[in-house]
Amino acid sequence: MTVVIGTAGHIDHGKTTLLRALTGIDADRLPEERRRGMTIDVGYAHLALPDGTELDFVDVPGHDRLVGNMLVGAGEIDAAMLVVAADDGPRAQTVEHLELLDAIGIGDVVAVVTKADLVDRGRVEAVIEAVSGLVARTSLADSPVLAASATSGEGIDEVRAALLDLRDRASAAAREGGGPRLGVDRAFSIRGRGAVVTGSLRGGSIARGMTLRLWPDGRAARAREVQVHGRDVESAGPGRVAVNLAGIDVSALRRGMVLAADGVVQVSDRLLVALRPPAAGEGSRRPVPGDRARVRLHLGTDQVDAVVGRGGRESIALADGEVTAILRLERPVAVADGDRFVLRRPSPGGTEAGGRVLDASPPTGVPRRRLTPERLAALAAAGTAERETTLLELHGARNVHGGSTVRLAPDVAGALSALALRIVADRHAASPAEPGPSLAELRTALAAELRRRVSLSPDEVLAAAGSAVDALVDDASLVRDGDRVRDPRHVPAGPSPAALAAMDRLEAALDVPAPPPLTDAARAAGCTHDGLRALEATGRIVRVGSDLAWSTRTYARLASIALDMAGRDPLTPAAFRDATGTSRKYVMAILEDLDRRGWLRRTPDGHLPGPRAPLASERAADGTTKAPENAVVR
Repeated sequence: MTVVIGTAGHIDHGKTTLLRALTGIDADRLPEERRRGMTIDVGYAHLALPDGTELDFVDVPGHDRLVGNMLVGAGEIDAAMLVVAADDGPRAQTVEHLELLDAIGIGDVVAVVTKADLVDRGRVEAVIEAVSGLVARTSLADSPVLAASATSGEGIDEVRAALLDLRDRASAAAREGGGPRLGVDRAFSIRGRGAVVTGSLRGGSIARGMTLRLWPDGRAARAREVQVHGRDVESAGPGRVAVNLAGIDVSALRRGMVLAADGVVQVSDRLLVALRPPAAGEGSRRPVPGDRARVRLHLGTDQVDAVVGRGGRESIALADGEVTAILRLERPVAVADGDRFVLRRPSPGGTEAGGRVLDASPPTGVPRRRLTPERLAALAAAGTAERETTLLELHGARNVHGGSTVRLAPDVAGALSALALRIVADRHAASPAEPGPSLAELRTALAAELRRRVSLSPDEVLAAAGSAVDALVDDASLVRDGDRVRDPRHVPAGPSPAALAAMDRLEAALDVPAPPPLTDAARAAGCTHDGLRALEATGRIVRVGSDLAWSTRTYARLASIALDMAGRDPLTPAAFRDATGTSRKYVMAILEDLDRRGWLRRTPDGHLPGPRAPLASERAADGTTKAPENAVVR
């Protein structure tokens, strides 16, 4: 891992020349840059240190018309080197670049007064004092200010020593953890090798052969080769990295894209942010943009037009001078919670605010009611470790980056539990002899309540409702009786001896390959509706239609025959009818039921074993296949 340091300063103040004296590398890579003697686009260099480590440098343009290019480099750095020419002193872009570094949250800086050989010592001291005063107006106060000459070599060793100290101070830890993420600042093609992207890598490592995605498009790309400072490597950690991509045409690439693993970034055009007022001199700060202000968002290596929203629940004042707001973007961008950015006004150009992303997918619809000042303040104050907990409180439910498990906020989970217990208690009060509501009924009620509280997909809502019921069963707040649930303190009255005898008679009537209609059989056996439901709940019969059921033993025997036959050759209805001695009515009903369960699957040639077909080890001792638990299909 290396620390990435960006240059800053006015045009023609010697940033590139100083880098060349420090590293031996000319960061001006374009012919026009060399011809005109000015940096037009972002350039790169690196410095090998005596301890074997390296520093990466991002050289940015100093011209006022190229601030957008400057921010491409500044968006992916850990620290900065501010350069001011001794003969010229601080100028307009010196001040603006300081404001931008302050706004983007860069806290570690070395200031260098260059061209010290062109003026007397008194002038050098005056410029050092002026630079110190400018730095003191920002969050970069107390940064060292040195004098040097790239031409004579004066002070270069001291600058190198200060950069070594800067490396140790810089918060590179902000680039560690999580999956790999590279903001693309250059994209080009090499003959015979294909597309290449470069950028400052954050998070984890990128290894040769790894498959990543290019966001916000989401298309997959494999890392064919990985390079660091022009050398092929098997893997690269945080720092400046070049990646040769397979499966991607260079025409599909642009500056501002993010190469990352799944789940590292989100794609969003609506951000909940904390805005920081820009420095205004003498320790004061200018106000942040007002509601509906149109701005240019500079985020990482990307930039996009945006509208500031400071009305309603999303905007509160924070204790440290920040204010929360919603940014509505002209197009989606790849972003992660905690990312820092700069807002500039389109014309005339100027820094409007710095900021950080609090939530890359803030609540909409009903969950917006959870956007209280207390929750917003807690989210803004949360560190990396606490961020997920505060986001959960804000949303009420979270399925982080498409994960398989939905988490519910404590108040939401508590409300679902209370509702489930109330439904069960009400059912016991209304029907003391019954065990309670069915699992399906309870889950449906909890899902409806959940939809009134949070924003989740239909599948996520059902999964979360089912998990809430399971949690109550796991902690013994509820008890499952077949497909029903009850309060553990409630013991339903059992059937009478006459009812039990009627249930036995009905089960016996259905213990044949071709059973009579269910309603007729129940009437003949004297079995009531409650008795019929008890037979289903206890798994003694398998119901496959509104008026068709088998005893569980016969259903298991028929299913075993079907599985054995389908395992040898595709099973046709005619063959199954002959094997069971029944009619097409029964054959089609049971085959369709086995298809629904996944025990069989229908093909043009006939039925074959399905993905959920029981294994031989799951067969009963008598060779039959055990009927599924709670096998009730209507």
